[in-house]
Amino acid sequence: MFFWLLVIFLVVPAFEITLFIWLGGYVGPWWIFSIIIVTGIVGVAFAKSQGMETLNKVRKSMAEGNPPGDYILDGIILLIAGILLFIPGFLTDIIGLVLLVPFTRKPFRNLLKYALMNKFSKRTIVYRKK
Repeated sequence: MFFWLLVIFLVVPAFEITLFIWLGGYVGPWWIFSIIIVTGIVGVAFAKSQGMETLNKVRKSMAEGNPPGDYILDGIILLIAGILLFIPGFLTDIIGLVLLVPFTRKPFRNLLKYALMNKFSKRTIVYRKK
């Protein structure tokens, strides 16, 4: 767990800053600033529209009496994508955009489903009804 926190809070920002400086030397700081703002706005708007579409699918699935399992996982992935797109940086934007595309989201959904099922089977996550 400590390793992943180190990567998230130290390595990724250091890489993003290095990339900003390197690309800023080629195209100029105002282009970098503009790209950061545009990708943040467009990415969050796209994540919101995808999220609303997923929410509607959850509602429809529940109204039909079916469990909305995959749609809930899609919602979690879209939330992560929105957060990554909101964070300034090229690497986080690329990962966020990959998570937004429906056909590339499916492998991540399957990975998340596998990880959660693994945690439930090992009883590291416990669900209790009240």
